[in-house]
Amino acid sequence: MQGTSVALFVSVFFACAVEAVEAVTIVLAAGTARDWKSAWRGVIAGLLTLALIIAVFGPAISHLPISFLRIVVGGLLLVFGLTWLRKAILRSSGYKALHDEDKIFQEELAAARIAAKETRHGVADWYAFTLSYKGVLLEGLEVAFIVLTFGTIDHKVGLASIAALAAVAIVVVAGFALRTPLSKVPENTMKFGVGILLTAFGIFWGAEGSAGASKKWPGDNWAVLGLIAGVAVFAFILVQVLKGTLAKQRVAVVASTAETTFEILEQDIEKIERSKGLQSLISFGEFWVDFIVGDDWRIAAGIVIAFVLTATIKVSAFTWGTVPFFVALFLAYSLSRVVRSPR
Repeated sequence: MQGTSVALFVSVFFACAVEAVEAVTIVLAAGTARDWKSAWRGVIAGLLTLALIIAVFGPAISHLPISFLRIVVGGLLLVFGLTWLRKAILRSSGYKALHDEDKIFQEELAAARIAAKETRHGVADWYAFTLSYKGVLLEGLEVAFIVLTFGTIDHKVGLASIAALAAVAIVVVAGFALRTPLSKVPENTMKFGVGILLTAFGIFWGAEGSAGASKKWPGDNWAVLGLIAGVAVFAFILVQVLKGTLAKQRVAVVASTAETTFEILEQDIEKIERSKGLQSLISFGEFWVDFIVGDDWRIAAGIVIAFVLTATIKVSAFTWGTVPFFVALFLAYSLSRVVRSPR
C-alpha cells in the first residue's frame, strides 16, 4: 500500500503544480498590466466560488456507489490524463510547440494592456478582476477534481489534500516572490509525467469499476505501478515513432506554414468579432466540453466502449486487458490522425 500511496501523492502534487503555474501566470498578467487590487479581488472571489462548489458537490461524491464512482472517476481521469499525454507526446516528438509559460505571460500581458478599463460593482478594473477570477476558478476546479477523486476512491482525502496544498503553496510563493511566470519549471516534462500517472490510475479505477465491486486487479493495488510502467513505455515508443515520421515530413511542414498561419489569423478575427458576453459563455462551455470529452472525442468514445466490454465480457483476460488495449489503440489512432493531417 505504501507504493500506491507514494504514486497517489506524486500524481496529485505534480498535477496540481501544473494547474497552479497556469493560474499564477494569469493572475500575474492581470495584476502587472492592470490593477493589483482588482486582480486580488478576483482571486478571492474565485476561491470563494470554488469553496462553495466543493461544499455542495464534495460530500455527494462520497455517497455514490463505489463501482459507479470508479467508472465515472476512471473515465474522467482517462480523458484528463490522455489529453495531457497526447499533447506531451506531440510536443516531445516535435509535432506541437513546447508549452512556453513566458510566451503565455506576454500574450496575457498584451491583451490586458489593450483592454478598455471599466468599473463595475465597486471593482476599479473589471477586466483584471474577471481575468483573475476565471483563471483561479477554472484551474482550481481541476485541482479540486483531482483531490476529491483520488482521495475519495482510495480513502486518502487527507493525503491528496496535503499534496495539493504543498504544490499550490510552493508555486504561489515562488511565482509572487519572483513576480514572473515560472518559466524555469519543467512544465512540459511534468505534464508528460502527470499524463502517464493519471492515465494509469484511470485505467485501474475504470476497469475495476466496470468489472464490478467484487473484482480486484491481479496484485490488488500494486497493479497501479505496473500500469504506470506500461503507459510510460508505450508513450516513449509513440514519441520515437512520431519523431521518425516527422523527419520525413519537414518539407511538407514548411510548405503548409503560411496556410496554417492564415487559418490562425481567421480564428483570432472571429473571436474578436464575438460580443464579450457571448465569448465568455462559449469559453465556459468549451472548458466543460474539453474537461469531460477531451480534445479528441474518439478517445472518449473508445473509453466508453472499453468500459462496456469490460462489464459485459466476464473473462479474466478481457476484464483486465480490455481497457489498457483500447486506451493504447485509440491514443495511437488519435496521434496517427495528427500525423496524416495536413500541417
